[in-house]
Amino acid sequence: MKRYLFFVSHLYSLSIVRPLQKVIRERGDEVAWFLNQKSYGKYLDSTEKQLTTIKEVMAYNPSAVFVASNNVPDFFPGIKVQLFHGFNAQKRDENKGHFRIRGFFDLYCTQGPSTTLPFQELAQKYGFFEVAETGWSKMDPLFDRIIEPKSNDKPTILFSSTFTPALSAAHKIFDKIKTLSQQGKWNWIITFHPKMDQGIVDQFKSIQSDNLTFVETDNILPLLKNADIMLCDSSSIISEFLLQKKAVVTFRNRCPGKHLINVTEIEQIEPALISALSPSSELLDSINDYINFIHPYFDGKSSERIIDATDKLVNKGISHLKKKPLNLFRRIKVRKKFGYYKL
Repeated sequence: MKRYLFFVSHLYSLSIVRPLQKVIRERGDEVAWFLNQKSYGKYLDSTEKQLTTIKEVMAYNPSAVFVASNNVPDFFPGIKVQLFHGFNAQKRDENKGHFRIRGFFDLYCTQGPSTTLPFQELAQKYGFFEVAETGWSKMDPLFDRIIEPKSNDKPTILFSSTFTPALSAAHKIFDKIKTLSQQGKWNWIITFHPKMDQGIVDQFKSIQSDNLTFVETDNILPLLKNADIMLCDSSSIISEFLLQKKAVVTFRNRCPGKHLINVTEIEQIEPALISALSPSSELLDSINDYINFIHPYFDGKSSERIIDATDKLVNKGISHLKKKPLNLFRRIKVRKKFGYYKL
């Protein structure tokens, strides 16, 4: 029986690793969880094994550790596998964002050509990790074709927004969404990243009605399925929604492309939403080209590919890879956090 470990630093990681857990169990293998925030334990069910101490992790001795955040304790047993916490939304410069190499991982499981090609170049440059294009585990349940029932026949618009204030539409278009929701033409679902400013969250909660619902959840996929179109800004959730080949209206997107209906003024939002509900063939073609670039997998088997790629590297070993950078500050910091000082 093979053993794997999930290292979870954020609640959004749950929906990324649970599809992996399903595959691991189906193969007759075992997985355990180590939660960077002990309060997250309430989100695990009775069948999910939680390790609460470093001693337990060492004794468990997993062959691989799956991580949906940027850092992982380097002293954990097993190869370290980066799963990513989202698509590359191009919100930051590449040396600060999606393609920043922190020196913790042995394997990057990329989502599609848009991430594979840059990471392959970085693998050649640094030499201390491998890259495998697998698709993203979080998206597997999106392709099970089970659609959540709608409350009525009115079109449903999902509004989400990045928590970065300078890029966040939520900080700018509250009054417009309030007005549109009061018109009653459409249903609105509002959901934000867990890091969203609480004042903004409370503001949108205050306008809930028969036409507008605010949802807090660690699994947004049912919301993506339920919505007909999306209104957003530069958040990576845009790419997740587009995989369904549905249209997205963006407000002042940082890197707008032909796959989006991007607007820059508040008065343009309503006409753009109307247009998105009846997308042109040109827009749909652009969406199709885009999703084939970011995630050309629609079989719901990305988790299987991730496990296969991981097992391949475990069996091969990492002696052929260069030594990782010292990362002395981060290593001391994580050892201090967990009270672990062994070399």
